Amino acid sequence: MGLLSNRIHKESLKPGDHIYSWRTAYIYAHHGIYIGDDKVIHFTRRGQEVGTGTVIDLLLVSSGPARSLTPCPNCTSAEEGQGVILSCLNCFLAGGVLYRFEYAVSPALFLAKARGGTCTLAVSDPNDVVVHRAKYLLENGFGCYNIFKNNCEDFTIYCKTGLLVLDQGSMGQSGQAASIIGGPLAAVLSTPLRLVTTNVYGMAATAVTVYCASRYAADIGMRRDVVKVSVEDLTMRLATGLLQVVEPQILPTCAH
Repeated sequence: MGLLSNRIHKESLKPGDHIYSWRTAYIYAHHGIYIGDDKVIHFTRRGQEVGTGTVIDLLLVSSGPARSLTPCPNCTSAEEGQGVILSCLNCFLAGGVLYRFEYAVSPALFLAKARGGTCTLAVSDPNDVVVHRAKYLLENGFGCYNIFKNNCEDFTIYCKTGLLVLDQGSMGQSGQAASIIGGPLAAVLSTPLRLVTTNVYGMAATAVTVYCASRYAADIGMRRDVVKVSVEDLTMRLATGLLQVVEPQILPTCAH
């Protein structure tokens, strides 16, 4: 695994590893927990890797891997409303390259990796604890999928750290979501600085600085609105409604 690349070989995988694979044109990465024996537990939106419940899904799903019409005998099919599934490593990768998500990285390395969703400043728990959380959530679920607040990366980061964001009105743990929000945010926040920095290179540098600062502040290892929650307590809260992540709803269209 290189300085700026998290690419690894299958032979180096260990149970409890947080792995991911970029999809077509690097539009998004799909994340999961490797549990050994070529098996991966990951979080989906009713079997689909991504989803918003809106027309954005047309772009996201089209960038995903083609699905075989023949079910894989080594994978479990997702039931309606149950998003945590077990897949073989080959189906999880879907022909893509294998990467390992890094934990407890230095601030310098974190900022050097310009694309979010590849590493975090947070510290991982022991691998046996990680595998226990993933298997427990496979049986009990992880709530509703939400591309910004409760996605596959949020699932894997929780399995690795046991950390949850307290304020469900804010962004989840996902570094990909932080990058999606951070890019436009950097452009907006750097706009007033045009009065000070008129040089195009200076404006670009300012936007990059704001973007990096927003990613750094949103990282689960830096946030102060997180709490350690046991997986048993988490599923109890989800079951009783004490913790909710509402899935985006599709507004009905009027018939003419």
